[in-house]
Amino acid sequence: MERTLKSLAREAKQRMKKGFWKECEEELISERTHAKEQGINESKMERYFTQKVTTKIKGEQTDDFYVKVRELLLAEGEVSDAIGRLTDREYYATLSYSEQQRYTLDLSEKYLRALERFKREYEFEIKGRKS
Repeated sequence: MERTLKSLAREAKQRMKKGFWKECEEELISERTHAKEQGINESKMERYFTQKVTTKIKGEQTDDFYVKVRELLLAEGEVSDAIGRLTDREYYATLSYSEQQRYTLDLSEKYLRALERFKREYEFEIKGRKS
């Protein structure tokens, strides 16, 4: 669904009415304090936080592939056969040799992007909250 200027303005007004920005400010202060305590670079944390808020405003959902990668990394860490574990075997069997090569390449690119995202999230959300 394409969002019109009018609907975007309505959403922004709702955020203001419901105290979205006040909550963001409070959360940022809390995250900044936590980052100081954990020795995490505050400016990196602020960039990550800004990206997280932007994603929330846009209404973007976490994709299923990222969820699978995240679960794999949390359960077993980085494994050497991650691409094999993430491959859709039924779909892969229907492809020609060249299509299989393209599928594997695309899958590995998606995995690397998901791995980078996980590392950012892990640094600011998961690891920081364990201590």
